[in-house]
Amino acid sequence: MQDRFDYGKDPAKTLDGALIRSYECDPMTADAEFLLTKAMYKAITGREQDRDADVLCYQIRQSFPPGELDPKAALDIGYELAMRWTKGRHAFFVVSHVDRPHPHVHIYYNSTALDCTRKFRNFFYSSFALRRLSDRVCLEHDLSVIQNPKLHSKGQFLHYGEWLGENRRSSFKEQLRVAIDAALSEHPADLAAFLALLEESGIEVIHGRGGVLSFRLPGQERATRWRGSTLGDGYGPEAVQAILEGRAPARPAPSGGAAPRRKINLVIDIQQRMAQGKGAGYEHWAKLYNLKQMAAALQFVQENGLTDYDELTTRTEAAVDRAHTLAGELRAVEEELSRTSALMGAVVDYAKTRPVFDGYKAARYSKKYLAAHEEELAAYRAARSTMNEILDGAKLPKMEKLKQERRELIERKKTLTAQYRAAQKSMREFVAIKGNIDHLRHVTEGRENKEQTR
Repeated sequence: MQDRFDYGKDPAKTLDGALIRSYECDPMTADAEFLLTKAMYKAITGREQDRDADVLCYQIRQSFPPGELDPKAALDIGYELAMRWTKGRHAFFVVSHVDRPHPHVHIYYNSTALDCTRKFRNFFYSSFALRRLSDRVCLEHDLSVIQNPKLHSKGQFLHYGEWLGENRRSSFKEQLRVAIDAALSEHPADLAAFLALLEESGIEVIHGRGGVLSFRLPGQERATRWRGSTLGDGYGPEAVQAILEGRAPARPAPSGGAAPRRKINLVIDIQQRMAQGKGAGYEHWAKLYNLKQMAAALQFVQENGLTDYDELTTRTEAAVDRAHTLAGELRAVEEELSRTSALMGAVVDYAKTRPVFDGYKAARYSKKYLAAHEEELAAYRAARSTMNEILDGAKLPKMEKLKQERRELIERKKTLTAQYRAAQKSMREFVAIKGNIDHLRHVTEGRENKEQTR
């Protein structure tokens, strides 16, 4: 680690240290500080990793085309990238080198957090997430990005997973997600059956205080608490319970890929908000917020090849139409399901109370009989009225046919609900992106008109 740090801090490459920035550490003693946090981590948590497998620090390299910016600006960009990547939880320092025609920076950050209670988890496909964040930062600063980066696996280099080959082991969280999907594919009747399937697969289910559940796989030292923030969206208790109850479709196991896209929102009308009495601090925040939203919109447009505005408009209108169409179909299925359920309930009530009505009829509509069975007779009249209203003169289907129809409607509702949620998400994204692009075009056209006027 010291040799690598010395290479990064080479005075000839950093103009005698002028191109070095740090966060919560001294670059001159960073190697000793990083090692000290490892000892504090062991003392606080009592956990110790194999020295050969323990990661002391991580390094990021970020490069820019020649002439696009100077080494000092590259240093600032690298510092922002490091801060947003570590979220300010890890000490780091950034160096900018001038020994090559292209500006480039080296980022070194401590694997142990500042509070010495946790370590950075190099998650699956983190390189893709880091590349997307780097592209986002560059777009926000009006810098170029590589549109179609060549995969390492397509060239002379191999990505980390291929380099490990058969020696690569899935993390415990990945194994738990696969086990959860496998258990859900068996369509367990309830939560107890779901947990039983996990235990059959060799996973230890630990019941904690307050009903908290944790899972431990063979060879795992510390159990993993069952919650969505730990295992990911779709794998928490609420999500699994929704799948068991049929309120949500089961999700397939993650096959790897880039980090999920952040939600894209509409830009803020700063002038309108300022007219409402907002302060200068809000104006500064709103400008940064709008800049990030525009960068996200531009990144989406570039990644999806929507460089033609008319095509973006067509895609947006298609997304809106699809969402509205699915919403109408879902409402129709829900109404039909409600009608079928109401008819089944009325048929059951009618069958239960019909003998009482026959007795009332045989008693020649006796007031004494009516007083003794008033509640049952009222239920009979309500059931018969509901049946007449729903059937509207049609023949009453058999109960088995009604049950089959209800099952089909429930399955149809599940499918439409999943499709509608996906379509609604796509619609909101396209509408927000088009709105932001329209805002950008309006601002640009306004500037051009001002230039022409001058």
